[in-house]
Amino acid sequence: MNLIGKEAPDLTLPATGNKEITLSDYKGSTIVLYFYPKDMTPGCTTQACDFRDQTALFKEQDTVVIGISPDPVDRHEKFMEKHDLSFPLLADEELKAANAYDVWRLKKNFGKEYMGIVRSTFVIDKNFTVVKEWRGVRVKDHVNEVLEFVKGLPS
Repeated sequence: MNLIGKEAPDLTLPATGNKEITLSDYKGSTIVLYFYPKDMTPGCTTQACDFRDQTALFKEQDTVVIGISPDPVDRHEKFMEKHDLSFPLLADEELKAANAYDVWRLKKNFGKEYMGIVRSTFVIDKNFTVVKEWRGVRVKDHVNEVLEFVKGLPS
């Protein structure tokens, strides 16, 4: 499913900081919404730290970064604390967001098939339209690619 050019699926999920976050509350800012498989794993940690390290540059572009995985909020809190993350993580335990963004898929690893999150990133513009998506993301240099895309958006 391609979401580019469509209104972003809106959702409300529990988030770090003992909050609930509704995506449309950020309408008027650009949103980088990234889905990742699991807190505390090597690739997910690298990706989260890459976004953390570029937070100031995203803010300069009036862009908010939000991470989503099926992990519960308490695990997100430990992940945030351990790596000093500066953006919210949403808990999608019921896979509402994963299904809405079509990132809960059949995966293969070492010959085994299982359902899981396909690492994906979506850019949602100020009008709440999906303007870019990356699916099956490779972590290396991905955050820089996202930042360059956001810098090219109209202000």
